[in-house]
Amino acid sequence: MKLFDVYPINHINIVKGKGSQVWDNNGQEYLDLYGGHAVISIGHTHPHYVKRLKDQLGQIGFYSNSIEIPIQVELAKKLGEISGKEDFQLFLCNSGAEANENALKLASFANGRKKIIAFTKSFHGRTSLAVAVTDNPKIIAPVNENPNIIFLPFNDIEALKNVFEDEGEEICAVIIEGIQGVGGIRVASEEFLKTIRMLCDENGAYFIADSVQCGYGRSGKFYAHDFSEVDADIYCMAKGMGNGFPIGAISISPKLKPWHGMLGTTFGGNHLACAAALAVLEVIEQDNLIKNAETVGNYLITELQKFDKIIEVRGRGLMIGIELPEELSHVKKDLLFKEHIFTGEAKPNVIRLLPALNLTMAHADRFLTSLSKFV
Repeated sequence: MKLFDVYPINHINIVKGKGSQVWDNNGQEYLDLYGGHAVISIGHTHPHYVKRLKDQLGQIGFYSNSIEIPIQVELAKKLGEISGKEDFQLFLCNSGAEANENALKLASFANGRKKIIAFTKSFHGRTSLAVAVTDNPKIIAPVNENPNIIFLPFNDIEALKNVFEDEGEEICAVIIEGIQGVGGIRVASEEFLKTIRMLCDENGAYFIADSVQCGYGRSGKFYAHDFSEVDADIYCMAKGMGNGFPIGAISISPKLKPWHGMLGTTFGGNHLACAAALAVLEVIEQDNLIKNAETVGNYLITELQKFDKIIEVRGRGLMIGIELPEELSHVKKDLLFKEHIFTGEAKPNVIRLLPALNLTMAHADRFLTSLSKFV
């Protein structure tokens, strides 16, 4: 048997990591500014994280949600404290796609409606309904096509108001990334998010904040949506939540009420996943990583804006998009193979930076120096 060939592969075999650095099987060191799609939030092999997982695995790694699992309660309490949403409720799953899928399902259960508003260039995952609200025809199979999804231009307040004026009583929910990741690191304006909140309140719809990539402190606040100073009804999380261990979650407003059997999962909230997620939150809190993301991110954005050939720098904190002229779309590969720096991309000419939240100024300067060789 061979692998199903769906990933464009860089032929590098990474075998070791520490902090923001990784090494291949030949001993070559790389600076990791991508963190495996924003997953590595506290750095590779953080000692506290490793100990937490080892200790938990030495006790029990998994049992089902049919029993009491105290570490889930511990995780919910810590997440509520750090996110500022202590009165919210937590449902644990395994991925960002599952989180968004369950959030949309929960909203529909709550108000009995079908229509969902999503936005151009959005990406919400690869499960059925998450794909349907994603603006990418390449990943929408015929079975995923859904006539109840309304796509609107991102940050277009008038278009949003017009749809609610015409169809407000039929709108189930609005789902939006506080900062679009795959869409090119595009920041939702504070006014736009406030308008979503207002229109949802006026029409009985639910505000779903997809924080899978832009959450967990990456933006310089716990949720990127927090810049608008309004609460969503449901926050969706994954990626940086487990620092590489698969886990997802939705944080749910107390105005939504559960019943037994409404949502469910086999692996979600298992002991090992919760230990990983708790370790991440403990390190974020102890090392003040949300502030570090803001400080180092602001420094990077300021310095990048000084490059003459860069068209635009977008983002907040350590979620940064660097738009280059088309003729410089080769720079990502140059950084990887010539400078040994991992970055991501949103499209061929947009470099996407999603490093660990404990990235140092020295690492930021190393990247700036390397980038200056090509831009």
